[in-house]
Amino acid sequence: MLKPILLACALGLTTLPAAAQTASDEARRIARDAIIVDTHIDAPGILGDAWADLGVAAPDREFDYPRAREGGLDVAWMSIYTSPREDDAGTARQSAHMQIDSVEALVQRHPEKFAILTSPRDVGRLRAGGRVLLPLGMENGAPLGDDLSQVQAFFDRGVRYITLAHSVANRLADSSYGVERKWDGLSDFGRDVVAEMNRLGIIVDVSHISDGAAAQAIALSSAPVIASHSAFRHFTPGFERNISDELAKAVAATGGVVQIPFGTAFVNPQAAANLQAKFRARAELDRRNAALAAAGQPIEDRDAFNRAWDEAHPTPATPIDAVLDQIDHGVALIGIDHVGIGSDFDGVGGELADGLRSVADFPNLIEGLLQRGYDEAGIRKILGGNLLRVWRDVEDAAAR
Repeated sequence: MLKPILLACALGLTTLPAAAQTASDEARRIARDAIIVDTHIDAPGILGDAWADLGVAAPDREFDYPRAREGGLDVAWMSIYTSPREDDAGTARQSAHMQIDSVEALVQRHPEKFAILTSPRDVGRLRAGGRVLLPLGMENGAPLGDDLSQVQAFFDRGVRYITLAHSVANRLADSSYGVERKWDGLSDFGRDVVAEMNRLGIIVDVSHISDGAAAQAIALSSAPVIASHSAFRHFTPGFERNISDELAKAVAATGGVVQIPFGTAFVNPQAAANLQAKFRARAELDRRNAALAAAGQPIEDRDAFNRAWDEAHPTPATPIDAVLDQIDHGVALIGIDHVGIGSDFDGVGGELADGLRSVADFPNLIEGLLQRGYDEAGIRKILGGNLLRVWRDVEDAAAR
């Protein structure tokens, strides 16, 4: 099935889908005037598989410049994602550098549309003329290997947050998805990495990691901590990938923020249960394949497994209210100063809440918040003010 944007192009339409046209004039005004910060967009990771010029309309993607401006997006964190397979193969560091190269090339191709952002203090200057600013976040600390000097190396390349692990335990931390708990939280090296991130002014990100690892990272950090793209587990019991109320309170106590994603798997209980089960089934497949390979027997096709799983577990329809409910819960739990947005656009295979299908759709979120009684000052905090405050505080802590 074609995504809405692709369908519009196939029909020769030039307007956005109906879901992106529901916002009021007031919501669109706020989107234009406020600084919108999205802490997680996976555009760089897919450029290696299928190149696209994101400075012009790229209808098969969820992030491009025209739709970012349509939606009012100002600061789009580019996720430098590396997989456990790349870590095992020893190619994660190379992959990370190549993705950073791709973001730099995009800026060089369109300097009037984009700029690399390495400090929140440069937002006002660099966004002049309608630029979309591109800070870098490393999703999975695997590119660091076991070399602490790589934290400085990637800081020098522009990385300003690091998600300590992804879908399996790495050298730094245990993963929320992983059955194996290699470190019972953070490794000794992971603890050293947190300290080095604090020293340099890199934000510690506790999305994706296990509860034990998150609790330890929060306790160790001398600067505010974020969850760059984690919904609240309150709505998805047993789904450790989402943040517990207890850990969310701990993040807020550091002065940090929880950034709400738009992916169906994070905000829909059935989709979350399906994803958790998929990761466990895939881990079992990998164990079987390791045993088969050791015995010299043919292994099972991982791609075929993924296709069969997805066919058997279709994505449930999810209204935008599921995202708004997450924001309401966060505001009630930890306060309006500690909630933001981290969409996961281009990272969840198009499985997104209705009305939040691309970066053009932020006015729809604003409209929902207005209808739920949020005032403009509070909405501006959620849209980006909170995250920029945290980033400044992390820089200040490093300077001290």
